[in-house]
Amino acid sequence: MALAQDDLPLMANTSHMLVRHYTLDLDVSFESQVFMGSAVLFLEPGGSTTKAPNDPSQACPSQQADICLEKSNLKTTSCNVTDFSKGELGTFDKTTREPISGSSSSIDSPLTGNPGREEFVLVLDCCDLSVLKVEEVDVAAVSGTENLRQPERWTDVSGQEKNLGNQIVHGLVTLPDHRWREQHDYYSQCSQAPSSGELLFTTGTWSLQVKKAGCCTPSDFPRAIRIVYKTKPEGRSVRWTVDQSYRPCVYTIGSNINNRALFPCQEPPVAMSTWQATIRAAAGFVVLMSGENVAEPEPCQEGLCRWFYYVTMPMPASTFTIAVGCWSEVGEGPRKCPRLAPLHPSDDVRLSKENCGHMDYPCRLSSRAAEAQAIIPHRLYAPLCLVNGCREVLLPLIPRCLSAAHHTLGTHPFSRLDLLIVPSNFSSLGMASPHIIFLSQSVLSGRGGLCGTRVCHEIAHAWFGLAIGARDWTEEWLSEGFATHLEDVFWVKVQELSQQEASAQRELKALLRWRRLRDEVQNSEEALQVLRPNREKTGEVTESGAYMVRHGLNPEKNFMQVHYLKGYFLLRHLASKIGEEAYFTFLKKFVQIFHGQLILSQDFLHMLLEHAPEHKGLGQSVEAIYQGWLDTAGIPKPLLEESHGWTENGLVQQVEQEVTKWIRHSSQGLRKGSTRKRRRKESCFVQLLPDQLVLLLETLLEEKTLCPRTLQRLQKLYSLREQDAEVRHRWCELVVKHKYTAAYGDLETFLREDQAMGVYLYGELMVNEDAKQQELARRCFAAVQDEMDASTLRVVQEMLF
Repeated sequence: MALAQDDLPLMANTSHMLVRHYTLDLDVSFESQVFMGSAVLFLEPGGSTTKAPNDPSQACPSQQADICLEKSNLKTTSCNVTDFSKGELGTFDKTTREPISGSSSSIDSPLTGNPGREEFVLVLDCCDLSVLKVEEVDVAAVSGTENLRQPERWTDVSGQEKNLGNQIVHGLVTLPDHRWREQHDYYSQCSQAPSSGELLFTTGTWSLQVKKAGCCTPSDFPRAIRIVYKTKPEGRSVRWTVDQSYRPCVYTIGSNINNRALFPCQEPPVAMSTWQATIRAAAGFVVLMSGENVAEPEPCQEGLCRWFYYVTMPMPASTFTIAVGCWSEVGEGPRKCPRLAPLHPSDDVRLSKENCGHMDYPCRLSSRAAEAQAIIPHRLYAPLCLVNGCREVLLPLIPRCLSAAHHTLGTHPFSRLDLLIVPSNFSSLGMASPHIIFLSQSVLSGRGGLCGTRVCHEIAHAWFGLAIGARDWTEEWLSEGFATHLEDVFWVKVQELSQQEASAQRELKALLRWRRLRDEVQNSEEALQVLRPNREKTGEVTESGAYMVRHGLNPEKNFMQVHYLKGYFLLRHLASKIGEEAYFTFLKKFVQIFHGQLILSQDFLHMLLEHAPEHKGLGQSVEAIYQGWLDTAGIPKPLLEESHGWTENGLVQQVEQEVTKWIRHSSQGLRKGSTRKRRRKESCFVQLLPDQLVLLLETLLEEKTLCPRTLQRLQKLYSLREQDAEVRHRWCELVVKHKYTAAYGDLETFLREDQAMGVYLYGELMVNEDAKQQELARRCFAAVQDEMDASTLRVVQEMLF
């Protein structure tokens, strides 16, 4: 597996062993800025757990790969291993609980040693963790687990019974979905079982490797292992900081290395698992997590509370999310949701579950009770100082956005939702995870349009990105392109616009996104503009299951929107070809078939093209879509043709008229005239919608000169300081370009409080080679650099220094 410098390696040998469940038991220490405790992993050999269709020939390409893998003989990862003693490898000092010298390696290769003795090595994705101990868990010591055995299936060729613990874990992970409560109780009990012996391990830059002497195949390897570890303050999967009320907090940041610096895991998307977590934190802190239940704090030790969360829907480990802080709930107090979600009430008439293509789990999309639930239970949290703003702007929007999403796509894949306003150093406007959404404080400003569209975007990820995930991380458009396209659809329904108003709004949005895509294509590497960088090799893995994410470590990629925008325009193009109504009918059908599964581009495109002949047809092939949209850099040719019509929109033409007035206003700025005449001319300006203001300011940015009086009048007429972050960002660009010193305070405020959007303003401040602007950029950077995540810090440092 050849890696480029900015490629991200996923080392886990998922073709040989899969984690089916994680049980985390962690303490949060804000003093030392670490999570410490243990992760128990319940394992099963084999590389596929997807339930195949009855007729393999009818499966989509990615499902066919699963079927072939299930039928093939299991190949094992093995390596030559020396007889390491516990004093040499994988042990820890019993007084400091730190790894001793020699217990880790700086290379990501399997444990090696004597030739002629081959033993299986479990490889997990791991980074920035101090692993203290790895041990086998004696699940047979747990009362009642003997009921999980299936002895007749667990004998070798000589008739001798195989490992009892492995029998029990196999029975546990394969319990049918209607016994999920019992299954999770067993997981909890087994995770607290005693050790039956320590295992040898070594850590590298990107992996944790574990072996047991004498275990030569995955089937012989222990099925339940406990990893005792602690995170590091500099770990890239979590952010230790303070909130807007200056209270300590920590949250996962969805970094490009995902969760491997939070717990040892399997990061390839195919490693879908369930999890449960017990988190202990000081009393007064609130622990939020991607869990189905509404956890409530339980006092455990003096000054500490325990929080417990779980999920029953298998998901990639990268979707696990946690946030611990002194959050305040926004609203009338906690809305009680059932501690155990009633996914299988006795009076529920089940839908056709046999049509589900996913592995066995309690599926909401096969429940009529869930189908009728347009607004799922939800809660909103924020730092104390932002509670009023959230109550006024965000809280009323949430049920309307949920209802709009349900109207468009059907049953919500998840049973509940928490929303959290995260600290100002959050490097995005939003991030969706199972049962929880993070939002930037930037969405709270303005008239609510940015807030509403962002909530709609993140809610859309419940279907596209979470319930249906990409089998290959490089195909981000399958998540972000869909969410961007759907946010417009949801938001139109939230606003209850007429068909004509909705069309005008969408055309304006399309024009703004077209301008943004055009700018990104002109100012980025071609390699980062390709939506399917692995092309025909997309989804391929090594024999062990490991693979790499192209450009996954490139910090610039985190700030690009090409996969959002090109994906959005592709879906818009396809929808226009077959008609909006037919397209969304198809999309509901697609969700019904593929929920709970991982897909590649061809899975969506093949099904769409098969569906299209029932209507108007598309007149093109999957290969043509690859070539025109997904596998090449630059602007797709069909998009160039479509873009000419967007300027005929009434909202756009109104902006063009206002631009003409402002240019005239600027040209007259130095002319003498009576105050009455100036006021009469200025009074003809009309108020604009936020998206119209964005287009107005972007167009004015193309003017070589605007006089200070025009800039002053712009700010005053449109109250630009009170507008949403998208508008204020364009205003800041005007301030930088024209060196409008009277508004440098607006610029400084934006760089400090809207960090998710202000990154490239640093570059604009430096490129002008103006001493005051450069000093402002360095002053703002000095104030916030300790809060920045690693990617943002690196990009800004390159701009400044």
